[in-house]
Amino acid sequence: MKKLSMVLFFFVLFCALGSMAYSQEMQIVPFSFAAGSEGYSLDKGSGDRTLSVEITFPKPFEVKPDVVLSLNSVDSDKGANLRIAMKAISISRDGFTIQIKTWGDSKINSVGGYWMAVSGPKK
Repeated sequence: MKKLSMVLFFFVLFCALGSMAYSQEMQIVPFSFAAGSEGYSLDKGSGDRTLSVEITFPKPFEVKPDVVLSLNSVDSDKGANLRIAMKAISISRDGFTIQIKTWGDSKINSVGGYWMAVSGPKK
């Protein structure tokens, strides 16, 4: 019985350590940017206009994460076509930059969504 208990103990310990080594970390945070904010120009002029906002992770990752952006709200001028592109650039363990772009005669008064950062197994 003592041998079985010892084997069971080491099995549980091995599984716990293995799951910690291959665990994933995830952070999900909402964002919102609007006209009147510093550097916001998506509602003015015409042609290519870009808003870049640096994001710092609430808790730095141990390895560089993958970042996904989702859009859940847009307020745009009804008199022009809606054109918007969003991407995450300059991704590091500490943060990244959200880059939002519009072009042509589009006028975007505000934009909101979520970013999600997920790190894979520790290497």
